[in-house]
Amino acid sequence: MTAKSPRPDELEPIERASRDELAALQLSRLRWTLQHAYDHVPHYRRAFDAKGVHPRDLTALADLARFPFTVKTDLRDSYPFGMFAVPREQVVRVHASSGTTGKPTVVGYTRNDIDVWATVMARSIRAAGGRPGDIVQVAYGYGLFTGGLGAHYGAERLGCTVIPMSGGQTEKQVQLIADFKPAVIMVTPSYMLAIAEEMERQGMDPKACSLEIGIFGAEPWTPTMRAAIEAKLAMDAIDIYGLSEVIGPGVAQECIETKDGLTVWEDHFYPEVVHPETGEVLPEGEKGELVFTSLTKEALPIIRYRTRDLTRLLPPTARSMRRIEKITGRSDDMMIIRGVNVFPTQIEELMLKDAALAPHYQIEISRPHIMDEMTVLVERVPGAGGADGDAAGRRLAHHIKSLVGVSAEVKVLPPNGIERSLGKAKRIVDKRPK
Repeated sequence: MTAKSPRPDELEPIERASRDELAALQLSRLRWTLQHAYDHVPHYRRAFDAKGVHPRDLTALADLARFPFTVKTDLRDSYPFGMFAVPREQVVRVHASSGTTGKPTVVGYTRNDIDVWATVMARSIRAAGGRPGDIVQVAYGYGLFTGGLGAHYGAERLGCTVIPMSGGQTEKQVQLIADFKPAVIMVTPSYMLAIAEEMERQGMDPKACSLEIGIFGAEPWTPTMRAAIEAKLAMDAIDIYGLSEVIGPGVAQECIETKDGLTVWEDHFYPEVVHPETGEVLPEGEKGELVFTSLTKEALPIIRYRTRDLTRLLPPTARSMRRIEKITGRSDDMMIIRGVNVFPTQIEELMLKDAALAPHYQIEISRPHIMDEMTVLVERVPGAGGADGDAAGRRLAHHIKSLVGVSAEVKVLPPNGIERSLGKAKRIVDKRPK
């Protein structure tokens, strides 16, 4: 696809700032954030005091490593509003996680926080190739999930026409694409493939639709998945990153002109990469767990939040801010099968290399006896016979054993044999006894 490279006058000055200018801004904002959190959030006052640090101890950016981490359980333990740093009456909106593993994590926004969020989302959509006047179909879920409203406010801020479709209703998604002809869609990559399948079911050629740019996030996806989407739809598939605890989508964004990782909007979010086990800050370029500290959030300042996402920090390219490598796994998504560390994206990468297999899968973990067993459910592509599918299944099982290092049973199902996701795909089904 042809990249929509921005003119220099389209960029905000901070996107072209020198590293020294950016570092000075970060230090000033980081000092404010630490003091704001210490003064107004009891959890942070206790955590700082227990660690023996005070906001005034921060004299350089590197000093942030002396401060304690924040983890998801800290937010859950303070449910619902205990982490807010402003009176509840100043919070104009709340979002929350799904709470599938316990109480949801609640995040709050002041009016200024919403304004900042819209700004970084507009910046993200522009970096992905969106322009004022474009029609943008938002197929992320609306509601407590941050994706839909985050994308919506950003697209409006940029000057786009928004179709607030939300997730689900796949037939209607296709109808609106055909009738309204959006240039941009914002959706999870797995659901984009489901939309493309529905186009084909209706006799449409996905390559002939109006979509030029897909801004995909909310779940890890591989470069091979990008290639599959771009081939099926003749669009630019661009990565976006965020998480509700930090602000929502719009923390980092891949730039269409380079597609070489996600530029972190470092004027609002300070990134670190740490060793997943020791918490030691790693040098730029080394892979580890991504950690974020907010620099401008009022309602919910977040200090050294451990995201569990695995990546590495990279030097700037398309913008003056550093990048993170495309995230294809999480430390808490890791499965340990007979002592071998396995990530779902490793399976996805191998599966997508086989033309006889469709890009849909689930991994079932069971313990029928003493040892854990892994079963990979995949689909054969439409038009492939059962024998072709069986052969592809044997190939995939061989590649998993030889390249990942663990034995797996592969079951090849007919087309549409795996339930389609309307948002984040459910990749792992754990059937082991609790």
